[in-house]
Parts: sequence; C-alpha cells; structure tokens
Amino acid sequence: MVQKIALFNHNSGISKTTTTFNLGWMLAAKGKRVILVDTDPQCNLSRMVLDEARIEAIYDTGSNIKTGLAPAFEFQPKAIEAVDCIPIEGRDGLFLLPGHVGFSEYEVTLGIAQELSGSIQSLKNLPGSIADLLEKTANKFNADYILIDMSPSLGAINQNLLMISDFFIVPTTADFFSVMAIGSLAKVLPKWYAWAKAASSLQILKDATYPFPQVKLRFLGIIVQNFRIIRGKETAAFEKWIQKIEQDVSSKLVPIMRQNNMMLPEQVYSEQGVDRSFCLTKISNFNSLIALSQEHRTPIYDLTPQQLRQTGVVLKKNQAKQAEFQKTFADLADKIIGLTSAAYAVSA
Repeated sequence: MVQKIALFNHNSGISKTTTTFNLGWMLAAKGKRVILVDTDPQCNLSRMVLDEARIEAIYDTGSNIKTGLAPAFEFQPKAIEAVDCIPIEGRDGLFLLPGHVGFSEYEVTLGIAQELSGSIQSLKNLPGSIADLLEKTANKFNADYILIDMSPSLGAINQNLLMISDFFIVPTTADFFSVMAIGSLAKVLPKWYAWAKAASSLQILKDATYPFPQVKLRFLGIIVQNFRIIRGKETAAFEKWIQKIEQDVSSKLVPIMRQNNMMLPEQVYSEQGVDRSFCLTKISNFNSLIALSQEHRTPIYDLTPQQLRQTGVVLKKNQAKQAEFQKTFADLADKIIGLTSAAYAVSA
C-alpha cells in the first residue's frame, strides 16, 4: 500500500524541492518505488529532474498533474486515469509526476467545492479527485511512497493535498520566518483537519465519483536546513533560530496536533530516534554542490568526480561533504521508512 508523504511549509525559500528530490532518490536507492509529485505551479521539481527537450516532449503528451485532473475539473466525459509518470534517469524505481503552471487555475473552483455549501452538488467530484489520481497512479507504478512537493501557500489545493496525505514533514530554515511559520501552522492545521473530517463524513462526498477519503494524516517531524557550519558546528546566529524552531514545534505545534489526532504514538518516534524536538535531521548549506547537482540532475551525494570537475584538495573537501550528505539522507530515509512502517503496523 502506498504511503503519501507531503512536504509542506507555507514559508518559501527553504530548499524544500531539493530535499524532496534527494530524499526520493535515497528511498529508491534503498529499494523503494517512489513517485515524486510536483504540485507547485512554479514546477521547480520538474525543472530539476527534466531537461528542456524532455519537458517540451512531455507536455506535448499531456502527462502532468493538470491534465491528469482535467476530467474532474473541466467536466470531461471520461474518468480520471493514472498519469504516465516519467522514469528519472540514473535511479531505478524513481518516477516523476510532472507539475504544470496551469494547475493553479483549479484553485478557485476547488475552494468553492471545499466550502461544503449548497453548491457542492455540482462540484461533489472535486474534493476527492486529487486523492483518486494519486491512488490510481501509485497502483499503476506499484509505488511504495509518493512524495508531494507542495507550493508555499495556504490555498485550497494545499489544504486538499495535505489532508489526503498519510504523513507530512515540515521543512524549515534557520531564520525568523520559519519560526513565524510554525506558529501559523499551529493555527491553520487544526482548521484544515476539522474541515477534512467533516468532508469525509458527508454522504454526498462518499457517493461522489471520486469519494473524499478518510483522514489519516500524521506528523513525521521537521527538517532544519540551509544553515552554515564552521568548525563542525552551526554558527551562533543559526543555532539560536534552530533552538527556537525546535522549542516552538515542541511547545506550540505538537500539542495542538496531538489534540487533533495528527501524531503517531510516542513510542513510534522514540524507537526511530526522534526526540521531543521532532527534528528528523539537520541539513547544512549545500554551497557550490547545489549548482552541480542541478546541472547533472543528480543528488549531491551521487555526483561523480567527473561531474564535480575538481582535483586535489578541493575535490577531497567536496567528496567529504558528499559523504556527509549521503549519511544524512540515508539516516533520514531510514527514519521515514521506520516511522511509516510502524504507523502502518499500528493502524493495521
């Protein structure tokens, strides 16, 4: 059974897309079948994975998130079908469901449908349509995981995406705005959860062509990234914000989510080495490696010496950083596999 994991924070500029790509690649390296879903209209994940020629060819065929949902949102006389995902070069078992700039065109209509008002009769198929598309696509590719790269927004599409997911991770960066975002999420997520519980209980949505699913969303943890390391430790300025983020997650976000049944049992977290800060990992600044990773459409830790185009001390230094990032993402993938497997065992 596929596990849908959303990576969500309405604060932008936090390397969420890069983390999604590197994490998905590592999960696939560990033998999992993974679909990366680009739901951000900016399509940064699609750009990261595909070169320009492939992008044009793919969009000519219609294999993307918008056209996949068109039967529901554009009231076409056919059912939603699985998207023909794109195999990602260099890693078996890893696929992309491409994004589309026009996906945001569906925001207003979905928002009206999700008001659960009298107008829902004519729009009853929309709230459950995204879940239907992802499930059919996962079944077609026999996926173990779907990683959903979400936009930095509190709109109707993100509300839907998050509430149909099984788990979510909140990527953050060590600054004031991520602290603000944690406080904001503590207010928004309970409202979204209450909406989703109401939606899943409505008979009209149960009887829809694409029924809205039962809510199973659980919080996996946060990722702190994009900070500088000097002599093996975060600088004082970054350390201050990291501590503040962890404190606010522990004291503000987690209690609210626990009240709303969005947490796993405490034992599940502790067994995977996740402490009360709920920080899954800390990822320092990628520096110059990020440009090479994007150029070669390869995770930072899998770049070859030829792709690095470096020699001597510089090459050794970057290879040491690669080894560090490889361990970081390997440990992160192991935690996610452990958390999601334990959650499945608890709910089974």
